[in-house]
Amino acid sequence: MSFPDGFRWGVATSAYQIEGAARLDGRGPSIWDTFAAAPGAVASGDTGDVAADHYHRWAEDVRLLADLGVDSYRFSVSWSRILPEGRGKVEQRGLDFYRRLVEAMLSKGIEPFLTLYHWDLPQALEDQGGWRNRDTSHRFADYAALVHESLGDVVRKWTTLNEPYCSSIVGYGEGRHAPGAREGHGALAAVHHLLLGHGLAVQSMRANGLPEQEFGIVLNQSPTVPVSDSPADVAAATRQDVLLRRQFSDPLFGGAYPDELTSMFGDITDFSFQQDVDLAIIGEPLDYVGLNYYYRLHVADAPHREPDPAKRTAHDIGVDTTQLPDVPRTGMGWPVEPAGMTTALADLKARHPDLPPVYVTENGCVYPDVDGFEDTERIAYLRDHIAAAQAAGVDLRGYFCWSLLDNFEWAHGYKHRFGLVHVDYETLVRTPRASYHWYRSFIEGARQGS
Repeated sequence: MSFPDGFRWGVATSAYQIEGAARLDGRGPSIWDTFAAAPGAVASGDTGDVAADHYHRWAEDVRLLADLGVDSYRFSVSWSRILPEGRGKVEQRGLDFYRRLVEAMLSKGIEPFLTLYHWDLPQALEDQGGWRNRDTSHRFADYAALVHESLGDVVRKWTTLNEPYCSSIVGYGEGRHAPGAREGHGALAAVHHLLLGHGLAVQSMRANGLPEQEFGIVLNQSPTVPVSDSPADVAAATRQDVLLRRQFSDPLFGGAYPDELTSMFGDITDFSFQQDVDLAIIGEPLDYVGLNYYYRLHVADAPHREPDPAKRTAHDIGVDTTQLPDVPRTGMGWPVEPAGMTTALADLKARHPDLPPVYVTENGCVYPDVDGFEDTERIAYLRDHIAAAQAAGVDLRGYFCWSLLDNFEWAHGYKHRFGLVHVDYETLVRTPRASYHWYRSFIEGARQGS
C-alpha cells in the first residue's frame, strides 16, 4: 500500500467515553449522565463518571500518542464542561483543560482534530426539548462559536457533529442511546435540527476563522446489502440506506432530503420542522467529510414492530438486520467485511461527485485479550480495512483508528474494549497492546513508502 505525502495517521476518542471527572470543575450533567444513571439503560449499570480518567491523566495519554507515532488525534469537547447549562455562563476551567491538552499535542507534533459534539448534549437543553427543539440548533452554533473563539489560534481542523444518525435515530427513535426516547416526529425533527445546527455552526466559525482552518462533519456509513434478490428485501435495504446514510448525506452534499422519506414517514410527521431557508444552511460547503465504518448491514424485509402506522417510531421501518452472512465476526458479533469500507467510500463519492476530501475518522474492532495483550485479530482487522480504504479510489486524506484507549462503550458499558491501549478500570493503568506496536510500525512503513 502506498499513501500520498501529507496523509494523516491518527487515533480517535470522545469526551464522555474517556474523560471521567463528571462532576468536577463546574461540569454540568449531560444526557449521557442522566441516561447511564437510569436502571437497565447501560450494561452492568456502568457510567462515565470515571471512564478512563483522561481528565486527570491527559499528559500520560499525550505521551502514548507521541510514542505511537501518530501525527493527528481526533478528540471531542464536552459541551457541558464548557457551558454547564448549555448556554449562558462559561466555565473557564473547561476551556483551560482543552487548551492544555491541545498545546501538549502540538508540542509533540500532533495535529488536533477537534469534534464539537459526540452525543453528549447538556441535560439542561434536553429538559427544554433537546434536539427536537429548533432552538437547540442555535445554541449549538453559539457553543461552536465560543469554542472556536477560544481555541481557534491552536486548532485548524474543526468537526461539528459525530454520527448524527446515532444522536437522532438511535437516541430519539430507537431509545438505545441517550436520551432514551422512542419517537417518530421527534426523532426526525432531531435529524433536521442536528443538521441545521451543523450548518449554522460552520457559518459562524468560518465567518470568524483563519484561512488555514478547515470545517467538516463525520457520518457513520454502513452500506446495506439485501439478504436476497427478492423485491421486498431490496426495498427494505433501500429504506435502511435512506434512514442511516442518505437522510444525512443527501441534504449535506446534494441540497435535498431523499424523496423516500415522505413514503417512509408520512404517517408520523408532516415535516413541519423544516423551513425553506434550512437546506441552504445545511449545505454550507465543507472542507472535508469524515467517514466512520465498522461493518455492513445485511437487510431483510420484516413486519413493523408497531402495526399502527401513526404510532411507529422513526426506527421502525420494517427491516431485519439480524440475518448475518457466514463470515468472521468481531467480539461484538459484527461481521468482518473489509470490502464494505471500499463500498462506503466509493458509494458516497458516486452519489456526490463534488464530495470534499475524505478522512476515515473511525474504524476499529473488539476482540477478547489472549496471552496477555496479544491481539492478532485486531491487527488483521485494521490491516485489511486500511487496505480496503486505500483501494476505494477517493480523495482519501487520512485514517484514524478507534480507539486509543479502552473506554465507556455507551450502552455496552465497559464490557467491550476497542483500545490499542488496555485500561485496567480498577487501577487505570494503561498498557499498550500488540496492535499499538503494530500500528506504530505500519505508520513508519507507510511514511517510508514501503
